Amino acid sequence: MSAPIAIRSAMEADAGAIGAIYDEGIATGNATFAQGPHPAHERREWLRARDERAPVFVGLAADRVLAWSALAPFSGREWYTGVAEYTVYVSAAARRRGLGLQMLYHLVSAAPEYGYWKLVGMILRENTPGIALAEKAGFRRVGTYSAHGLLGGEWRDVALMERHLRR
Repeated sequence: MSAPIAIRSAMEADAGAIGAIYDEGIATGNATFAQGPHPAHERREWLRARDERAPVFVGLAADRVLAWSALAPFSGREWYTGVAEYTVYVSAAARRRGLGLQMLYHLVSAAPEYGYWKLVGMILRENTPGIALAEKAGFRRVGTYSAHGLLGGEWRDVALMERHLRR
């Protein structure tokens, strides 16, 4: 594992780096159903639109954003108020150095401050590094959504991951 990176709340000045890292993930074809590009102005608006229970964090080394992560409410239903979906993206140049794990552990430790007791992830089945990352951080696979969405004209399955933070 690499040396720890500094992790802080994202600022509007980070928007370009966040978008570029997101687009690198999209280019793999296994990270998300979303399509790019995500230029700085679009990511700035995205950051501004997030509420206080949907934080975004960046991981930095030498003042350079190498990774980003986020929490978002899983559902608007009252009984799911303590469940958040997590997101972690690492720049292509910084992958396989433990940065994703540091970012995910940060989300796990920060989540209770935002009122969350459980984190869930929905990871494309072919994203084996993303699934392995979740498992390494104590998440368990609880199922699969079959043919959950179309990506590049193909139906793709999604692995469902969860980690309860209070038990």
